[in-house]
Amino acid sequence: MTTSSVIFDAASGSYKSYINGAWLRSASNKLVTITNPSTRKEQFKVQACTREEIDSAYEGCSKAQEEWRGVPLWQRAEALKRVAAILREKKDTIADCLVNEVAKARKDSLSEVERSADLIEYCAEEGLRLLSKGDLLTSDAFKGTPRSKLCMASRVPLGTVLCIPPFNYPVNLAVSKMAPALIAGNAVLVKPPTQGAVAGLHLAQCFHESGLFPKGLVNVLTVRASENGNYLAEHPKCDCLSFTGGDTGLSLAKKVGMIPIQMELGGKDACVVCPDADLDLAAKHIIKGGFSYSGQRCTAVKVVLVQDEVADALVEKVLAGVKELTVGMPDDNCQITPVISGSSADFIEELVTDAKEKGATFLTEYKREGNLIWPVLLDHVRPDMRVAWEEPFGPVLPIMRVSSAEEAVQHANKNRYALQGSVFSKNIDNAIQLAHAMSTGTVQINGAPARGPDHFPFQGFRDSGIGSQGITNSIGLMTKTKSVVINLASPSYTF
Repeated sequence: MTTSSVIFDAASGSYKSYINGAWLRSASNKLVTITNPSTRKEQFKVQACTREEIDSAYEGCSKAQEEWRGVPLWQRAEALKRVAAILREKKDTIADCLVNEVAKARKDSLSEVERSADLIEYCAEEGLRLLSKGDLLTSDAFKGTPRSKLCMASRVPLGTVLCIPPFNYPVNLAVSKMAPALIAGNAVLVKPPTQGAVAGLHLAQCFHESGLFPKGLVNVLTVRASENGNYLAEHPKCDCLSFTGGDTGLSLAKKVGMIPIQMELGGKDACVVCPDADLDLAAKHIIKGGFSYSGQRCTAVKVVLVQDEVADALVEKVLAGVKELTVGMPDDNCQITPVISGSSADFIEELVTDAKEKGATFLTEYKREGNLIWPVLLDHVRPDMRVAWEEPFGPVLPIMRVSSAEEAVQHANKNRYALQGSVFSKNIDNAIQLAHAMSTGTVQINGAPARGPDHFPFQGFRDSGIGSQGITNSIGLMTKTKSVVINLASPSYTF
């Protein structure tokens, strides 16, 4: 029996959800349609699960987690490594889903699956190192207290972690939440994005096929977010929320109550180019950072802030590189592919139109066919233009000319987003000073913004998020400290 025949329901023409070890159609008899961004036609259908099914999934997570938390660390690690191996075996199938669901170039889709397997394996090993050690504290360090108490502090799991990844990395950003949670002894309930849901269900099948996890420990179900998204997050059995997406996260953060939350909600990543920068290097990273996956990345370069004296030279180099970008369909491995939806394309067009009406210089012609937008490079962008502040999440790159590095930093720091930024300068002392002055989660020196390698800390300030990601930090967030104190009959000292 093939994977597709297990997770696909031929009668309804839809993919099933994975709840408590079984592939199920929803009792709602309602389906959610997934539209192919390239063809703008229906590609897949998935279940619109009910609140009762959500309750069942959470209950299953709770029961399975009681068993899983007692599984030795090395066995948890081996189970995750087996999942990584199966994921690699299914890379072509999952890459096909990414091509059709999110219009990601095939080579990049394959890369995402490989990266995800690498992440799972690294997390398994890191979990062994982090979770096998704790702290032993003696009471006599505190003034006036003899060594009559010994405190053993360790990390223990939270319970059930709700994982909500975004459409642009539906596999990699799912496993970046799932693997840390599982190695730490938690259960996971995953709500994949609508665009990317079928890739997420194939990921669930990797866990199922491993046969190494209790039924209910990994649940992956699809819902209509407008109906049951809040219900998922506010559920009393949700012990932790890890969310990557847009402004929806701001409202969820106010609703979930006293549980740990980890959120990454977007960025307006500013690239500051100083007069002494290596302009060839800066241009290369600006092009890659601004236009990879059509700019649909939270860590894409969203605004270039270049000092006047080198602006013309930089613009010339960036424009030359932009003209070489290939535009077309993901199956052809083009660098610019259709954006995720018509509404996204419409929003991008709004920003471009606003910039045009207010006098921005169009270095490339604006062209759109359906969801496919050719790369847009804008010069002489001013602060009164929406594109100077808003995140287009598309192939649009505004260039703002500034008189000083301080002016550039001030602009970057006024934005409500503060995920990442970058500084290009040959003077490392100056670059570090500017990096410290930028109030943002990460600053890259002489490189484009990037999430990764996946063990690096990844976090945003202000409206870009709360909590820190990266494998080590995620394991820390998805556990809590527990102390056991031994009270001795009399003080004991080591000689």
